[in-house]
Amino acid sequence: MLERGSALLETPGIDEVERLEIRTRLLVTLSFGLAETGSLDDGLTQLAVARQQLSAMPDPDLRDELYSLVDGNHGGLLCRVGRVEEGIGHLDLSVARKEQRLADATGDPVPLVESLVVTLSNRGNAYGEIHRTDLAKRDLNRVVDLATVHDVPVRAAIAQHALGNVLKQEGDLPAALRRYEDANKAYQDHGLPGLLPRLRIDQAEAMISVGLVDEAARHLDAVLPELRKQRIGQDIAEAELFRAAAALLDDDEVTAKRMANSAQRRLVRRGSPAWAAVAGLIVLRVDVLRALGSKRPSARVVERALDLAGLLTSLNLRDHAAVAYALAVRVEVRRGNTDRAADLLRDVPRTRRTSPIDHRMLLRLCRAELALATGNRRVALAQAKAGLAELGRMRDQMGGLELVSGTALHGRELGELAVRLVLDGSGSAASARRLFTWLERTRAQMYRYEPVESTVDAELSERIAEVRQLSRALLRARLDGHPTSTLEVRYATSQRDAMRLGWSASPWGKARPVADVREVQAQLGERAMISFASSGDSMVAVVVAGGRVRLVRLGSAAAATEAALRLHADLNALAPDYLPAPLAEVISASARRQADQLDRQLLRPLAGMLGDRELVIVPTGALYVVPWGVLASCKSRPTTVVPSATAWLATARADVDSGHGVLLVRGPGLQAAEGEIDKLATYHVDATAIGGDEARVVRVLAALDGVTLAHIAAHGEHEPENALFSRLELADGALFAHEVGRVRRPPRQVVLAACELALNRIRPGDEALGFAGAMLASGAHTVIAASSRVGDEPAAAAMGDYHRGLASGFSPAVALADAVAVDPLRRPFVCLGSG
Repeated sequence: MLERGSALLETPGIDEVERLEIRTRLLVTLSFGLAETGSLDDGLTQLAVARQQLSAMPDPDLRDELYSLVDGNHGGLLCRVGRVEEGIGHLDLSVARKEQRLADATGDPVPLVESLVVTLSNRGNAYGEIHRTDLAKRDLNRVVDLATVHDVPVRAAIAQHALGNVLKQEGDLPAALRRYEDANKAYQDHGLPGLLPRLRIDQAEAMISVGLVDEAARHLDAVLPELRKQRIGQDIAEAELFRAAAALLDDDEVTAKRMANSAQRRLVRRGSPAWAAVAGLIVLRVDVLRALGSKRPSARVVERALDLAGLLTSLNLRDHAAVAYALAVRVEVRRGNTDRAADLLRDVPRTRRTSPIDHRMLLRLCRAELALATGNRRVALAQAKAGLAELGRMRDQMGGLELVSGTALHGRELGELAVRLVLDGSGSAASARRLFTWLERTRAQMYRYEPVESTVDAELSERIAEVRQLSRALLRARLDGHPTSTLEVRYATSQRDAMRLGWSASPWGKARPVADVREVQAQLGERAMISFASSGDSMVAVVVAGGRVRLVRLGSAAAATEAALRLHADLNALAPDYLPAPLAEVISASARRQADQLDRQLLRPLAGMLGDRELVIVPTGALYVVPWGVLASCKSRPTTVVPSATAWLATARADVDSGHGVLLVRGPGLQAAEGEIDKLATYHVDATAIGGDEARVVRVLAALDGVTLAHIAAHGEHEPENALFSRLELADGALFAHEVGRVRRPPRQVVLAACELALNRIRPGDEALGFAGAMLASGAHTVIAASSRVGDEPAAAAMGDYHRGLASGFSPAVALADAVAVDPLRRPFVCLGSG
């Protein structure tokens, strides 16, 4: 269309000034299109033609305006391919001309303001790219001020988006996410869907920075088809590049390399050497991982890394150059060339405060591996400790459980190295204590936080209500056999929007210190704690009991994982209330075999240390799905499951007199629970029962605030893609973990009586999420929940026995142990928290 417009300008009779103006505007727009779909040179050629023709423009004011347009676009094209310093020079010329024209204006200033803020935005973005964040914020805040004063809201929204990018580079991710949400709302309010794909790319980069790689991957997979349809070459390439980065952190090397190669090809074609080099760095990272897994890595990988480091340095990408050097160091360490590795490490540029967290963790890992290779275990452990502390400071700024838990991903390799180092030593008591400390530094960090009182803002409440309505509509459509694809897309989109609003909240809470083993021993008294861990294929346990701390090796981690998952599958299959007896017996026999295998491997070797003590168990990985009462060693034994010793210590020390009253809630569709709530009420003198149509979300949330015990008998569902939207079904729709986690004064004890809502989603660092996890992280002391599916009838029977035990004065752990022992396979409940 632009080319057709240019051809029409050859029509005789057109005023020459008008012809030159329109041709210039056409060439400027064409330059962008050609640069995006072809190469930078194709675009710059059009600008050169426009600049040459403008010399013949007789109107000096119009000539000046059009030169500023050409300079602004010239600078923008250069910045998009990474030639930022050069691009800023052209943007400076454009801004100076536009500022002068605005100062001299006598008529309507809005068109001049709109033109100026575009160029100021581009220059602000460019300053951000080269880490001149002071100048970036100066330009972008001026855009917001100008756009607000002159009522140009779209430009203000674009500047908020750009300020989010600057804050992201500074490392202030919560503030960046807040800016992105402001921009997101404005783009949608003003009907600007074309701006959303670029925003999604920048949001995805921030998600990767905080370890939410699965969410970032879904984000980018959704936006890439739209970008390809629009044929915006740079944005497609950047989306592919970040998709590769997410896949790399998720250990999906095939996708990482495929996406990075595709991005690199696009960027080379576009004439974008800096971005192409960054894509090449991801390809190199995949190849280095494969080399590190081989017996003798090739020297060629080292040379590739050093060549790329040199290229990145020449392009002024020092953080990326540091990564390339670090990769070379890691391979040389693996090759046994420690002297050369040490020389290379001295050449690695020092990290800055604004260096990405994954880059900083990689350099810590690099130094630790070199120290270990030269026999200096002390320095290796010091690097791991310093890196995890650095990661902790970043985590302290995060709002929302997803962000707090996601950051653990970046410290995974450092933590694994430290655990492996301790395990490679002796099995002495000192080694056991060191391992206990390192496990506490590396696992379940989100449960270290003492929640601060917070409020859910009106917009987030509105979004959650929308998710609830869509969840209800989706359930009805499925039950009625109607098509659900459109509803499912709307539901997933609404969920993501609500989750992003939660991310930009204030910090989740105040960090507690990591538990000291002596403090744990004092609090345990006559109980015993087993902290499980794995390193490679080795399963180990640190046992704290009887005033001693001991390390026990327990065989294959893979074997324990397989048995745990098989047991989980068997118990799920056994859950329905009316299984044919022969089928139930076959499944029960299989479940008993898996339970016996787990008991033989994990608990019987510890029998002499445990005696008949009550247990506090810190699982790892797949062991979170084990209902420990099914194992023979735990039958009738009070057993509490906790995400970390630090979390247990905090809840065990908490005020035992907090809260008052008992709340009993019955959701819809639970026939066995019809009389259950009335029966349970007889065990408590201060019980309030809510059921039927009264069991609505707003009422239940209000009633939860400040009670001692909340018992909720309601069908629920775990949401594996988004754990904090795991839900309980009430009369008017879903009650989400996200909402319960924000109750101002959470119940001291919560019983989730009819659903599989224990700690079901385990992220790196044993960060366990789910409905029960949200309750524990929000301040509940004890949560009783099922670790696998459970039928309505056995759930009702188990809860009757459990409440009878509570009424007799037993602790939750003791009452549950007795209730589960009646029929362990059909009552897969676990006691989480303090017990």
